[in-house]
Amino acid sequence: MSLPCGFLLLQVSIWELVARANPVSQVILVLLLLFSIVSWAIIFAKWNVFRSARMANAQFLRAFRKANGLEAVALAVEQFRASPLSSVFDFGYSEVERQLKSKGTLSNRLALERSLQLGISEQLTKLERNMNWLATAATVSPFVGLFGTVWGIIGAFQALSLAGSASLRVVAPGIAEALVATGMGLAAAIPAAVFYNHFGHVIREFGARMDDFSLEFMNLAERTYED
Repeated sequence: MSLPCGFLLLQVSIWELVARANPVSQVILVLLLLFSIVSWAIIFAKWNVFRSARMANAQFLRAFRKANGLEAVALAVEQFRASPLSSVFDFGYSEVERQLKSKGTLSNRLALERSLQLGISEQLTKLERNMNWLATAATVSPFVGLFGTVWGIIGAFQALSLAGSASLRVVAPGIAEALVATGMGLAAAIPAAVFYNHFGHVIREFGARMDDFSLEFMNLAERTYED
């Protein structure tokens, strides 16, 4: 008794299908694998950076709110370099020092606001680094996988025409290769899309926290230095 063709396909591993695939399909699969590896590397790196930044922000805020003045914070800021807020503080404090040296008081509120905004923009740029790769992987990978699928189906029908018989056993390997490309495309795209959206939300939270901190900085600076 012969085994059904579908059962026979289950006995063929994905690696065997990849090994039997034509060179174009193999290049597509390798490309999708690289997309997936790079995306996961960025995901893990971003996850660690954001976790460290969140913890450092909380520690820096506690120290900032307990400090009697900006000078005390400036002396301790090196302990919180993982915190984006510490860099925003540096921008603001540098502007405060410039105004104090030139006029002896905090006289230009607008310049201080601009300095703080520059610090926020710089930190947001750092937090967004490599996010474009995740967006590219999420967008492009399904289409690359689709191209591999179409190419595999074309190969399957070519094999069918050469065999001269409409047998599922003839076209099944090519269709299986095509479906592997589809699966690889989705496997690369879905995590990239999910974490791109998640990290985008996290970055927006960091941005809001830095905006709030700039207001706290302004309040402390005005209480300390303005006439």
